[in-house]
Amino acid sequence: MKIGIAGIGKMGAAIAARLSSVGHEMMVWNRNADKAKATGLKVAQTPADLAAGSDIVISILADATAVNAVFDQMKPAMKGKLFIEMSTVRPEVPKALADKVRAAGGAFIECPVGGTVGPAKEGKLFGFVGGEPADVERAKPVLDQMCRRVEHVGPVGAGARMKLAINLPLLVYWQSLGEALSLVRDLKIEPARLMDILADTSGAASMMKNRAPIIAAALGGKEPAVTSNVDTMRKDLSQMVAEIHALGRQAPITERALECFEHASKQGLGGKDCVMLPVSWSSKPQKL
Repeated sequence: MKIGIAGIGKMGAAIAARLSSVGHEMMVWNRNADKAKATGLKVAQTPADLAAGSDIVISILADATAVNAVFDQMKPAMKGKLFIEMSTVRPEVPKALADKVRAAGGAFIECPVGGTVGPAKEGKLFGFVGGEPADVERAKPVLDQMCRRVEHVGPVGAGARMKLAINLPLLVYWQSLGEALSLVRDLKIEPARLMDILADTSGAASMMKNRAPIIAAALGGKEPAVTSNVDTMRKDLSQMVAEIHALGRQAPITERALECFEHASKQGLGGKDCVMLPVSWSSKPQKL
């Protein structure tokens, strides 16, 4: 199968590597061409070239502005192609894209995913699919190679809403973990032991199984490489709040967490890995 990927950030690169490893003929495009070249895969010069040379196009981009711009450029080559949109955006974005793709003779589903770079490389993501049943069935062989579990949750837009929902508790947890650490930092418990204790409790998020040692190292002064940065999470939180408000509901805890992420970004943590949020919060007095 000829598969194109638009957006070679950390997740896009990991997905490209996974699909290449299982035998697909891959082509990639990224606004920063050096990132695309670093994959070692065939590089498309433009999004239109990517779509023209692919049977299936996967997009995983930074935000709605980037997504819309790329799809506008791919429009001349959409006929007969299947598009799988994986970016974390509000439901209105994939809904509009689906209309655009179908009008141009293509097929469209959304499949934002749960998981990070490690699971992406191993084909162990969790996919939340929105789309027409026939289009989902067409995409399923590829989705199954990317994901350990694929859930078709409804029409286009449902996947985007589900992705926001599953990320929301985790993003709030990062802030609450910092506040929890602020309670115990002065007990002088060795960081690895402290994180082992916190990870082995009913209140720990599942990500602590893998991230607790990284947080412990950061508590000890070793800053980690960036896998998911604070600004990306801040962007996702703002989308969550906007979507909840659009549904006529309230989000007091999420709103407060967003304020904390905004504060962290202003303090220079925006480009740093998300583990630095709780570490920074717990290490010194904070004033919002």
